[in-house]
Amino acid sequence: MLTGSLSSVLVAGTWKKLGMQLGRLAAQQGPKLYKQLQQSGALDKARTAIGNAAAGTAAGGTAAATRGPVPGRPVASHSAPTAQRARRVAYSPDLDGRADPGEIVWTWVAYEEDASQGKDRPVLVVGRDGHTLLGLMLSSNSDRDGHPDWVGIGKGRWDPEGRPSWIRLDRVIDVPEDGIRREGAILERSRFEQVASRLRSDYSWQ
Repeated sequence: MLTGSLSSVLVAGTWKKLGMQLGRLAAQQGPKLYKQLQQSGALDKARTAIGNAAAGTAAGGTAAATRGPVPGRPVASHSAPTAQRARRVAYSPDLDGRADPGEIVWTWVAYEEDASQGKDRPVLVVGRDGHTLLGLMLSSNSDRDGHPDWVGIGKGRWDPEGRPSWIRLDRVIDVPEDGIRREGAILERSRFEQVASRLRSDYSWQ
């Protein structure tokens, strides 16, 4: 009996010590891991999956898969640090069927951690290389608010639900012009200049 009681005490003490160690590890590494998940797009991917599952359950059936890209149409599967794409940025929108800086367009953007999957997203055009548009990704995720790599641009026609949006500044997406699904809207000049100002001050654009 004494041996059994002693063993129980030792086991309980070990679990308590392990729990304290895991708690300290979570406090130290949790914020860093959360930031990495934000930057990679994994959180957006998880929210989309959860939303699809919830919609499927409410409908009494299996959740529908995230709509994929249009077959045969190129997708935006490559991005680069913004400083590596540095160039002159100028506001010149014109809804003439050819995307120009200042316009927000929709295209299929592959996830950074898994290029075989992605999401239909609005992208702010800030430049072009031939038939490749240089775009900055938009997100309606309010976790972006106050993040140094994101800037808020408020609401606009690009979001049918009227939600505030944020633009990611630290990576530029290469968007094949033939991969644009549709023109979304023209961003107001004052909002565009807020983005352009950050590109110039933080990423060596002109």
